[in-house]
Amino acid sequence: MGSSPRPTGGGPDILDEVTAADVAACVRDTLEGVFDAVSETGTDAAALLASVTESGRRPLTGDLAALRPGLHTRLTRLDLVSGAGFVAAPGLLADVSAWLEWWQIGAGGAVRPLVLDLDPEHSAYSDYTHWDWFTLARDTGRRAVAGPYVDYLCSKEYSLTLSVPVAVGGRFTGVAAADVYLSHFEAAVMPVMQKLPGSAFLVNARGRVAASACADYLAGSLVKGPDFGAILAGPADGVEHGGLRLRPCGDIPLILVTIPPAGSA
Repeated sequence: MGSSPRPTGGGPDILDEVTAADVAACVRDTLEGVFDAVSETGTDAAALLASVTESGRRPLTGDLAALRPGLHTRLTRLDLVSGAGFVAAPGLLADVSAWLEWWQIGAGGAVRPLVLDLDPEHSAYSDYTHWDWFTLARDTGRRAVAGPYVDYLCSKEYSLTLSVPVAVGGRFTGVAAADVYLSHFEAAVMPVMQKLPGSAFLVNARGRVAASACADYLAGSLVKGPDFGAILAGPADGVEHGGLRLRPCGDIPLILVTIPPAGSA
């Protein structure tokens, strides 16, 4: 999901020498603000849906228009974010079976709505519940980073989508999410990753490579190995696996995988 690329602004300061902890902190600092914005959208959506439910009716697409001022503010506030919104769980709304209240940055920086045909008889994208940005947040109940993937649903750009589940009264109602173009994320973190003494790459909870400074692990490829979800919940300084070091990036659901340089102990 997203729109046309725009510059991200200045990246993090580059250190003469960096450690895995420095890179993990850079990833955390780069994406924490995006997750803060996603959480704000989730809080707004939950409050809106709870209010409608308390009035004795099911929510409608028109009710979600109340989310737009906040979405517009976040999109214009955060250079890294190209699109943001709330994606309803199927069956949540009374007037449609599926809905994305999604807004994105267009050419010239204008905020515009995403217009999609979600009629299952006409659209191959009507069932978005199989996308990782939806299923990871729904199934784990936690933050998720999906991708990178070519975002055929919205922008046709190579993107990451950050999402959080939205629940009302213990019932899953959908996800709040935001898009980040892979090129913008790489511009923020790759200069620091490349300062490590060995090769390194980032993977998400599914083992998909989110960014890479290693020719053997390309962005978008899948890595087989340990339970990456368990590593995210494990020690802050990570674990060893098969000669690799895997370190969580703080509260960001990405893992930094470092490969010792040849000849190192």
